[in-house]
Amino acid sequence: MSPIVYFNGAYVPKDEVRISPDDRGFVFADGIYEVARSYGGRIFGLDLHLRRLADGLAAIEIGGVDVPGFGAVFREVLERNGMGSANATIYLQVTRGAAPRTHWFPNPLPPPTVYVEAKAFAPRADPAAGVDVITVPDIRWTRCDIKAIGLLPNTLANQRAHAAGAYEAVFIRDSVAIEGTASNLFAVVDGEVRTAPANNFILPGVSREVVLRLCRQHEIRHAELPVFLEDLTRASEVFLTGTSIEVMPVVRVDGKPVGSGRPGPMARGLLGLFRAETARATDD
Repeated sequence: MSPIVYFNGAYVPKDEVRISPDDRGFVFADGIYEVARSYGGRIFGLDLHLRRLADGLAAIEIGGVDVPGFGAVFREVLERNGMGSANATIYLQVTRGAAPRTHWFPNPLPPPTVYVEAKAFAPRADPAAGVDVITVPDIRWTRCDIKAIGLLPNTLANQRAHAAGAYEAVFIRDSVAIEGTASNLFAVVDGEVRTAPANNFILPGVSREVVLRLCRQHEIRHAELPVFLEDLTRASEVFLTGTSIEVMPVVRVDGKPVGSGRPGPMARGLLGLFRAETARATDD
């Protein structure tokens, strides 16, 4: 039975969705996406996801989208798929719509193409064991703060990690470890939790923001400072954050152990605090 998705204002079976070959998401990757998590049916960090979506749409000048209304859409998609009380991932994509192919924006503008689907959550890795990462040159454009659907550099880098038997690839730009292909990067250096500053070279992850807030609340030493490639070799801990991974310890970088080569106390502690947040969360 085909899952029910939201497509351009209607709830329809996924196998009935039809995207025009003239859609600018198809021909130009001209669009924005978001991925959110539900815990027991509660959508975690909904306000943060919608704020980032609104910022992304404004950055690439897509209008005519009811961003606040997506909260109700997310809940309805969950309910229609029997996941109203489940742990799930919710995917949202908005493109500039279908129009004859021109590099400039169509005039008049077509209505945006909007798509939402939900899937039961299935973790890919166990934080109790940690994960391996590799480092790769950052060949992406300079507006990584926009959660755009054009992810070819991320895809190629993640495939390199997969082929190497690693979980994730970390982008290196000018000797600085920026972030993963689908995650933000943290390192514990000299007892301080560090992560790259929020600028145009990183995507400001919702989980990243939650972890920084937890550090402030629990008086954990932290800073938004560049994490240099050499810091990864001397860090006592390295970990990733992301919607699908929460807080994931990194135990090896490019085949070399991080610290003791096992998940460390800082990552384990922050994961516990993070999960306590999700247990208390409400999306009202």
